[in-house]
Amino acid sequence: MIKIGIYGASGYTGQELLRILLRHPEAEVTAVTSRRYAGRAVADIYPAFTGLTDLSFIDASPEEVAAGCEHVFLALPHAVSMNVAPLFLRVPGMRVVDLSADFRLRNLEVYEAWYGRHTAAAGLREAVYGLPELYREDIRGARLIANPGCYPTSVILGLAPLLKARWIDPRSIIADSKSGVSGAGREPQVASLFGEVAEAFKAYKVTQHRHTPEIEQELAVLAGEDLRISFTPHLLPITRGILSTIYASLRGEKTLREVHDLYREFYEREPFIRVYKPGEYPNVSAVRGANFCDLGVAVDRRTGRVIVISAIDNLIKGAAGQAVQNMNIMWGCRENLGLEMISLYP
Repeated sequence: MIKIGIYGASGYTGQELLRILLRHPEAEVTAVTSRRYAGRAVADIYPAFTGLTDLSFIDASPEEVAAGCEHVFLALPHAVSMNVAPLFLRVPGMRVVDLSADFRLRNLEVYEAWYGRHTAAAGLREAVYGLPELYREDIRGARLIANPGCYPTSVILGLAPLLKARWIDPRSIIADSKSGVSGAGREPQVASLFGEVAEAFKAYKVTQHRHTPEIEQELAVLAGEDLRISFTPHLLPITRGILSTIYASLRGEKTLREVHDLYREFYEREPFIRVYKPGEYPNVSAVRGANFCDLGVAVDRRTGRVIVISAIDNLIKGAAGQAVQNMNIMWGCRENLGLEMISLYP
């Protein structure tokens, strides 16, 4: 059994990690931390866990948590994980999956331009970007995984086959993404109130979203050249789910069948990627509660553009599910262990 700590476990991502790990046959959760709820039973805060776990939240130092585990998930805010991860990594054999943005960007200057000062720059060199479909072999031997952001997961997986094959102009990419309100976390804020979100639909952080450099970093690796994209996020009046509609100009003429075959072959061995039949497109309702990324493609011959539709659950494949997928790879487990959930529908 892999002994696991969840550091910062009281938010949406933390409870999703616990939900998955409690049914993981090779996982034993030994500690869940929360300053706010220290001393209170998990089931008191999240009644969904009633009768399923006796765990209580604790307020403990990294050293105290590390004493009882060999793998830790950091479900902490940006700029907090960077102060905690190095303390865990001092422990021989400890492995860390960080779900914040603190170690996703390899370039220190880029990180500080978008997020502010970084206090653990050495971690940027050590961390492996945790997108299994692209970095599986690197993940196997890593001690520190930078779990990807939710929007980047949907966009990068949506474009990887086309960029790798050099079928599109990297300068032409436009990503139009929509997310449910759980992407903003559990902390109360006016923009996430029911009265603000219900019967509403809006763009936000236009040209300024912090996931932009992360997306560009990974797309540049695939393209083999630096690039800039237009990325606009929107807030949907739903709890969870991301739908990204991605546009790019094709290099030369390609048929829908050719593009579809490219995607099917690129992802044919990937357990969590589902490529839809030509003419069919994903709905966020089909991935709710599961670790899938669903992809549909179209070719607009009139404009010479390809259109990719990508759907994920932002809390699962966009966060906790992908984190457990990374854990499985790091420890040599079957990759879909504990992640065989079928999507909730309706």
